Amino acid sequence: MPKSPYEAFLEQVDEAVPYLKVEPEYVDMIKEPKEVLELTIPLRMDDGSVQMIKAWRSHHNNALGPYKGGVRYHPDVTRDEVVALSAWMTIKCAVIGLPYGGAKGGVRCTPSALSRGELERLSRAYALGISRFMGTDYDIPAPDVNTNPQVMAWFTDTYEKVIGKGEPSAYTGKPVEMGGSLGRSTATSRGGVLYILRETLKEMGLWGKDLTCALQGYGNVGGFAHMFCSELGLKVVGIADIEGGIYNPKGFDYAPVKEHVMKRGTVAGFPDAEPISNEDLFALDVDVVIPAALEGVITEANAGKIKAKIVLELANGPTTPEGEAVLTDKGVLVVPDVLANAGGVVVSCFEWIQGRTGDYWTEEQVNKKLDERMTQAFHEIWRLKKETGITMRQAAYVRAIGRVVAAMRFRGIWP
Repeated sequence: MPKSPYEAFLEQVDEAVPYLKVEPEYVDMIKEPKEVLELTIPLRMDDGSVQMIKAWRSHHNNALGPYKGGVRYHPDVTRDEVVALSAWMTIKCAVIGLPYGGAKGGVRCTPSALSRGELERLSRAYALGISRFMGTDYDIPAPDVNTNPQVMAWFTDTYEKVIGKGEPSAYTGKPVEMGGSLGRSTATSRGGVLYILRETLKEMGLWGKDLTCALQGYGNVGGFAHMFCSELGLKVVGIADIEGGIYNPKGFDYAPVKEHVMKRGTVAGFPDAEPISNEDLFALDVDVVIPAALEGVITEANAGKIKAKIVLELANGPTTPEGEAVLTDKGVLVVPDVLANAGGVVVSCFEWIQGRTGDYWTEEQVNKKLDERMTQAFHEIWRLKKETGITMRQAAYVRAIGRVVAAMRFRGIWP
């Protein structure tokens, strides 16, 4: 039976610990969330009926600073998943050097089946439910799967009505008109593709060569990843989402695929393309595979079919530990999620700073700062990987756990 996301996190921690001098009690503390809020939200539907919706907010660790993490809406969200995602956020923020700990939220629902009114009522109810569990210096939520600036606007408006004052730094990923940051919507993909993949290709001696790519997932992250892959010079020959996939060895231009997805809601059915499945996508003969959807899609069962030189994880936890072991044995470089998709939380941090100071930056300034932050983190992890002979994920966890534990030692174990 495949490991749960939380079990995968625990295994990833254990794989890093031998390369650290860490007291057992701190490892035990990192493995557990500090607190988890569970909500049952009664949602009044448009037809007058009431549905009971389960939701969570997990606070994993705040040794480095306030909790930070997105909120996802998905029919398969579980407490275990939310806890695992909050733990990965702790690692991610520490990897990239942000003054944050890790948090995550999840609402078990199917947003596409809800009317705009139902979605707003659910969002406001969730924001109300967690309002005592968050705030600028405590926990700053953001968008994640199936949430967007509009949902953040409802969250922010609800929270500000609860506390009776404006607080633009309480949520990030907001519309620019409400204090959001320029560059936030593309930050995850930009950081992962333009900056992290760029540096990876340089270090591997592949920079400037004709390379091909396959994308799994075509939401906000996957769509912009397509755009940035093209900008970087990679030919995207395969794309798949929940409805199916497409393949064309000549490659796909971003604009027509994006237009098709806006009309149809899926890449499936795109003209002049061979239909493929998600499993077919991973078996394509390409140089780079980018999983940009949900966790656990690359497993022991399909990792052996991957022919790519690089797996760039833009999704959270897309590769299981067993799947990564197969890839490592094959010589495939896995660029881990806690580094590759950190661009979103970096620009969320920028938005938080801008909201606190009232000093808003141009998109050029945001992207320059993002490039500097991502590039520096990449080279620190790459250097550690080369010096120790461990995987990039192990190197990222060594760096992150070392930072978190150093802060925990100074704070002490209290109460």
